[in-house]
Amino acid sequence: MGGLPEKTKPMIDRRTFLSHAATLGAGAAYASINPGFFISSAFAQSGKTLTFLSAENITGNWDPTAHTTLSQKNVEGFVMGFLTRTPMRLDNPQQTTDDLATGITLLDPSRLEIKLRKGVVFHDGKPFKAEDVKATFEYGSRADRPAQWYPGSNETLTITTPDDYTVIVDTSKGGYPAHLFIFLASFLPIMSADDVKGGPSGPLTQRLNGTGPFKFGEQKGNETILKANPTYYAGAPKIPEIHFNFVGDATTRMLSLMNGQASIVERLEPEQVDTLKKNPAIAISSVVSVENKYLWFRCSKPPFNDPRVRMAACHAIDRAQILDILGSAGHASSNYVSPVKFGYVDLKNYPAYDPKACQALLASAGFPNGKGLPPLEYITSAGFYPKTKEYGEVITAMLQEQGFPVTLTVLEPAAWNERLYDRPGGGPGHMIDCGWSTGSPEPDLVLRTHFHSSSKRITGIVDPEIDASLDKERNAPTLDQRKVVLQTETMPLLATKVPALSLFTSVMIHAMQKDLTGLFIYPDGSMDASKSTFV
Repeated sequence: MGGLPEKTKPMIDRRTFLSHAATLGAGAAYASINPGFFISSAFAQSGKTLTFLSAENITGNWDPTAHTTLSQKNVEGFVMGFLTRTPMRLDNPQQTTDDLATGITLLDPSRLEIKLRKGVVFHDGKPFKAEDVKATFEYGSRADRPAQWYPGSNETLTITTPDDYTVIVDTSKGGYPAHLFIFLASFLPIMSADDVKGGPSGPLTQRLNGTGPFKFGEQKGNETILKANPTYYAGAPKIPEIHFNFVGDATTRMLSLMNGQASIVERLEPEQVDTLKKNPAIAISSVVSVENKYLWFRCSKPPFNDPRVRMAACHAIDRAQILDILGSAGHASSNYVSPVKFGYVDLKNYPAYDPKACQALLASAGFPNGKGLPPLEYITSAGFYPKTKEYGEVITAMLQEQGFPVTLTVLEPAAWNERLYDRPGGGPGHMIDCGWSTGSPEPDLVLRTHFHSSSKRITGIVDPEIDASLDKERNAPTLDQRKVVLQTETMPLLATKVPALSLFTSVMIHAMQKDLTGLFIYPDGSMDASKSTFV
């Protein structure tokens, strides 16, 4: 498409679209899930470069706090070190494993003690110490950082370092519990204190300097070159280089894999999975991911500043039809977070397909049968997520059938990314399709990021009742009490206010050559290739 939008014709018959989409889809059969996440595949002998084809571009700013771009988070997974890692399996979403931390202890409700691994070195030769964790936490919680993930700004935290390998996180100034950092320890990569001193315009922007198994080498256009780190604390990787390439077209990614130009590819379309399963040289990995796909409403401007109009749109959408189109790429869920997130529960009040309720809400909002609604734009991408154009056409037709004057704009990933976020006066369009994948069980990486007025990342929503509920669940004194508030108050409230509609949970699908062993894929799509080799 070359970045140019495609427009659907107005008022298309829904049944025509549903029939067309069913033909395009891969069927409703749900692929079996590999709970171990271990993959055996790639395309050459030991010592060969691993070539990964990404479905999303990178931003060009390497500061881990400067973006929320998933492809760039995947690069960080190869290069950076984390305090802990979280495999997030369906049967144990709270499981954590040590990385740069060797132990995390809650000393009291407001203080968390983190013990650090000794003998770790940054790629520039600086020894890893407690000062680096302190600098990362204080920098990453600055209110001006685009990827500010912590439960409060740096003004609400006191970070002390009793010795070079002990960190104390004190949240008493912020009034929220320190246990929130238990899950967050697996999310933001640890940066060097020396790099952090340079701030948002310093070394952090120019390259990644981590403690992980691969070093940042260079950037050549859309290709990121990573090199094995011989001083990695767990042993030097056997793979000498990883070439991380942006290829926005799913068919090109698949063909590159089949002809041996690629080792591993992501974000496959369901019918491509069916084709590749027949190839004895290719292996497939499927896992229920940490990512939900959403229809985000622009709540900061009409008509979706009215929750009745938002709920009417939700009642117009038959999510079962979307799952039919997705086939193996989608997993049913009725919540704003994935089933591998802390606190997940199927919500009894989650909006269901109900045309009568849709019409009643439109009439109540002053738009009987949709009359009086302004022209609406629904923005989606093509080439990154599976079947977005196909199910976008179905959603558009469903909304049109209920009187919403919607047109669908389909963009290539870079152009779609540029239009994604809220801005003064409201973000582009009125609805936008996007997933949200965060490598931690922490639910607030989704809930607070998008629905609290201090962030309102895509929706632009400002709702005091939602703010109060999000503050209440965040401030619960124990994890067990927090889960109760999440499941009985906060999540049901969001299902009533519907600042977005969570359509389904993605199934993370990768395909790779069969002669790569030891690759570990997390449910956010990031990978651990430290033990990988080609056979």
